Amino acid sequence: MRVMMLAAALLMASPVLAQPAGFAIPSGAYEGDPAHTSVTFKIEHFGLSFYTARFAKVSSKVMLDAARPEASKLEVSIDARSVRTDFPFPEKTDFDKEIGTDPKFLDGNTHPTIGFVSTKVTKTGASTADITGNLTLRGVTKPVVLKAVLNGQVANHPMMKKPVFGISATTVVRRADFGLTAFEGVLGDNVTVLIEAEYGKTAG
Repeated sequence: MRVMMLAAALLMASPVLAQPAGFAIPSGAYEGDPAHTSVTFKIEHFGLSFYTARFAKVSSKVMLDAARPEASKLEVSIDARSVRTDFPFPEKTDFDKEIGTDPKFLDGNTHPTIGFVSTKVTKTGASTADITGNLTLRGVTKPVVLKAVLNGQVANHPMMKKPVFGISATTVVRRADFGLTAFEGVLGDNVTVLIEAEYGKTAG
């Protein structure tokens, strides 16, 4: 019982709330922390498993309206050529380069940037929102919806010494919508994207 009471006290004293009811940090411009940001994706392979990969170079920024989160804006830029597959046989093929640059895949030499710009934010709960925006991939732009969760926030991060908040988000994209039709029957059409990000307030 004493251990449980101590654990509860530590949680109550924590500066980061797991499920915050709205923003209690200042409005303004926030930048994604690349050390605590990840964009991974998974796609069905032969109906047997889901192949997973990630991007190593992601930058993003939020213009936060703390009082009216639905008025906030999000922009994301990803280097398509920074895809990392962790392919276990590099002596056979540079699979990262193939996925990142081959025209039948991400075609990163022609279209190096994968971009997302929000157009609408709709609150769906005390700490959740749908972020609607335009995703540009391989030169094609289509609307997508990110299902986002505000994980936590802190007014003065103990290490960064500024306001910080963190989110998780997911979306599902049909690869055929962006001209990614190679290996139909081998790879599924739906690509699930998983996003984790922390944002720190910029100066000014």
